[in-house]
Amino acid sequence: MSALQIHELPTLTDPVLIVAFAGWNDAGNAATHAAEFLVKGLQARKFAGIDPEEFYDFSETRPQVRLREGLYREIKWPANDFFYSTTPALRRNLILGVGIEPQLKWKTYSAAILDLAKQCGVNLVITLGALLADVAYSRPVRVVGFSSDPTLAGQIQVTPSRYEGPTGIVGVFNDACRQASLASASFWANVPHYISATPNPKAALALVERLESFLQFSIETAELSTQAFDFDAKVAQAVSENPNMAAYVKQLEERDQEEGVGLETAPKGKGNGNGHANGHDMEDALQRFLQQRKDDKDEDE
Repeated sequence: MSALQIHELPTLTDPVLIVAFAGWNDAGNAATHAAEFLVKGLQARKFAGIDPEEFYDFSETRPQVRLREGLYREIKWPANDFFYSTTPALRRNLILGVGIEPQLKWKTYSAAILDLAKQCGVNLVITLGALLADVAYSRPVRVVGFSSDPTLAGQIQVTPSRYEGPTGIVGVFNDACRQASLASASFWANVPHYISATPNPKAALALVERLESFLQFSIETAELSTQAFDFDAKVAQAVSENPNMAAYVKQLEERDQEEGVGLETAPKGKGNGNGHANGHDMEDALQRFLQQRKDDKDEDE
C-alpha cells in the first residue's frame, strides 16, 4: 500500500507545489503558518495526504486523542496534507502542502511527494523554511533563497544563502527534486533567535509576500498584517522593559546599519561576550512576558 493517498486527482493548469514542514526547518512556526494562511486565503481544497505510519516515531511525534461529542475518543495522527487552489487570482494553479518533518525514511517520504507532483503535472516546487538568526526584531524580516536551477536562481532576487552543515527535510526534498530534474526553489525567513513565541506572523507575512512577488499573484493579507503588527508591539514592549534586552537589540540594529545584510546565526544559550544578557536568558524573559500578556487577555475575556 502506497504511503501517498490521493482522494481526488484535480485537473490543474501549470501547477506550482508549495510545501512547508513543521520541525527543524520551521523556526517560530513561520513557514507552516504562512502555508496554512495561504490554504485559508486561497480557499484551497484538501485532496491528498501521506500516511504517517512508516515515517514517524510516535513516541517522539505523538498522536493526539480528542473527545468527540462526549461519547468517544478519536485519535488524530501527525498530518501531511495537500490542498489545491484554482482561484482566478492565481496566474498558475497552486498545490499547498503542510506537513511535519519525519523521523524515518526521508528518501521514501520525499519520493511520495515527488509522486504526487508528477501525477499533478507540477513543474516547479517551492519549499518554505525559517531559521534562527542574529537579527533585530525591529527590522524588516530578511528572506534568503536558493535554487539549484540556474534560471530560477537568477529570478529569485534575494540574498543567496551559503549555508553548509546539517540539514532538514527541506534540504533533502530539494535535493530529491534536483535528482528528479524537477525545478525547485526555497525561501527562508530569518527569525530572531531570542524570540521563541510561536507562531511568528511577521516572518510568515514576509514569506507570503515573497511568494506573491515571485509567482505574481495577490492575496489579501490584512489579517496576517494585523497579527504581525500586534506581535511586534508585544515584543517591543517586552524589550523596552528589559534593559539588557534593549541594549542587545540596539546593538543588532546598529550592526545591521553598518554591515547591511548579515546571516550569522546565534546558538541558543550562549552569551555574546559584551556584558549583555545571553540569548537564552532573553528568550526566557520574553516568553514569560508574552505568556503573561496572553493570560491577562484570556482573563479579560
